[in-house]
Parts: sequence; structure tokens; C-alpha cells
Amino acid sequence: MIKDSYFIIGVMSGTSLDGLDLCYVQFEKGSTWQFKILKAETYPYSKYWKDELSRVIHMNSSDLEAFDLSYSTFLAEEINRFIDQNQITELDAVSSHGHTVFHQPERQYTYQIGNMSVLAKLLNRTVVCDFRVQDVTLGGQGAPLVPIGDQLLFSQYHMCLNLGGFSNISYINNDQRIAYDICPVNIVLNIFAQKEGLAYDSEGHLASQGKVNKGLLSKLNSLDYYNLEPPKSLGLEWINHVVLPLMDGFQLSSKDVLCTFVEHIAHQISKVIDMKTNATVLVTGGGAFNSYLMKRIEDKSTNNIVIPTLDIVNYKEALIFGFLGVLKLRNEINCLKSVTGATQDHSSGKIFHP
Repeated sequence: MIKDSYFIIGVMSGTSLDGLDLCYVQFEKGSTWQFKILKAETYPYSKYWKDELSRVIHMNSSDLEAFDLSYSTFLAEEINRFIDQNQITELDAVSSHGHTVFHQPERQYTYQIGNMSVLAKLLNRTVVCDFRVQDVTLGGQGAPLVPIGDQLLFSQYHMCLNLGGFSNISYINNDQRIAYDICPVNIVLNIFAQKEGLAYDSEGHLASQGKVNKGLLSKLNSLDYYNLEPPKSLGLEWINHVVLPLMDGFQLSSKDVLCTFVEHIAHQISKVIDMKTNATVLVTGGGAFNSYLMKRIEDKSTNNIVIPTLDIVNYKEALIFGFLGVLKLRNEINCLKSVTGATQDHSSGKIFHP
């Protein structure tokens, strides 16, 4: 039913395996869309789920199907826990991204686990999910999907930059929304922090103690991906097959790798955000808390970088996946061909009822 107010739980699981982001939001439609985050929380993954999600890419098809069911059941348990803990009674739908296992749009293939119809039955709620597949079928990258939210919820900023497992950017160019993945961030930084016994490099402390290896930096900045025109997107397979073997070949200390990779990130991001002059750049995602990374980006860029309130930094993606669900329920466009390269704008996702 089309109405002016929706209560939605947006659910996001990122490639950096931090955990599940759950965001309970009220969206209101007036002359523009407005939102209010009512409750938001991250449920960290246990060691079991981190290990399983790390190795899922190597599973055969029958094991993957069983794991998908297992993960969907786990997802329902965590969402129900969030609903119970926060005593949520008013809820139109749960809108969930799932967790990306494979993303190979050039082969017209993308697969997110946790998007099974059993989710609606276990929650006894309407569920909107599986947002990427339709776009890939229509010839698109299936990513990024957040830019429709940037356009309709955060239009006061010239650019929206997210620093998660990967960094991605969204902005208006020639009256069209353009968006794409820039480079890896936490998905790589976390690997080398974990070699030092840490879950992640808090505030970039380890990276700040290392030295930049100019040879590795040059090789990283020369990777073919950075010369591709958008639309374009990155996946875990590229990290495993291209980036990590390149870095391992230099046999550096973890601190030097981290320092060099931060410099690589800052170079790639500043190159993109400085395409616009006098721009205000909204920065969200876990990388916004990496003060060393943020300083290197700010040192290299001439633009005004804005880090918003904590709830938006932490939960912007979950918030926007909630919004994608609202647009799908209204059968309105939530996926832009100018962003993904699909043959048409469309209303993506599946709706499951209990």
C-alpha cells in the first residue's frame, strides 16, 4: 500500500565482516523524503560466523545452498533479537542486503546469501531483499546501490564517500547520478591488522608507525581497475587474486604494508573527489574513524570533508537499504542505470510475505 510514512528495519552485512548493522528508521514522504533513525545497533559476528563467511567463497554449490539456509536462519534470529530488545511494535517491513559471496557482473553473476524466502516466515514479517540480481540481469554492475539514497536523502552534499570494506563515491555529473567503487579499504587493512593480533587498526595507529614502500605503492596505483571508466565495481575475488598476491610479493612488515596501503587509498580517493572544486564531501563508514587515513585524505584533497553524526557514519548503508525497501514497496525506481550501467532504471529487489 502506498502511504506517506513507513517504519522499516534496514539490515546490512559488509565485506569487512564487522557484523550486522541493524537500523530502525521512520521514512516520511513530503515534498522531499525525510528520515529519522529511531534505533540502531551493530551485532558483531562471532568467530564461528567470521570464519564461515571468510571461507564461503570456496564452498561447492550444495554446501553453499545449505550454508545460505543456515545464514538466513541466523539472520532471522538476530533481527528478531533486535526487534525484541528495542520493543519494536510498529514495522512495515525488514529490508535486508544479505551478505555478498560472489560478485562477478562481467559474467552476469552476483550472489548474496541471506535472501531466502524463509526469512519472512521466521520473522513473520514482510521482507524486501536480494537487490542486486535484477540489475545484473539487466546488464548492470549490481553495485553500488546506495546512490539513490544519496540523491533523495543526502542531496545537500556534492559528493558522498563511503569508507567500508571498499570505498565508493556518489555524485551528480551532467544531471545524472554517477557512482562506483574507488578502491579497497577495510577489507585489506583488516587482514594486515589481524596479522598483528588486532581485529582492525584502531585510528590507523599501526599504519602511522610504518613506512611507505614506493615500489609497492607504484604497483598498486598502476592496477588496471583504476583506468576503467565507470560504471565499475569491486569484489572479494579481485582482492584475493590481484591485490593480496601483489602485496605478499614484497615481503614487508605489516606496519609498512598498512602505511603503504593507506597512502594508496588516500591517493585514489583524493584523485576522485578533487574532480570537483569547492565540493562538500560527506564521509561515512568505518574508515571515517581511521584518523590516520582521514588525515592522509585531507592532506591530499583541496575539498571540504565532512564527517556527520555517529549514527549516520555507522549506519548510513543500513539506513539506505531500508530506504531501497520502501521504494520497492512503492514500486518506485531504486536502482539507477547511470550508476550501474543497466539498460534501464528499475525497482529492484524481491518482496517476501510471511
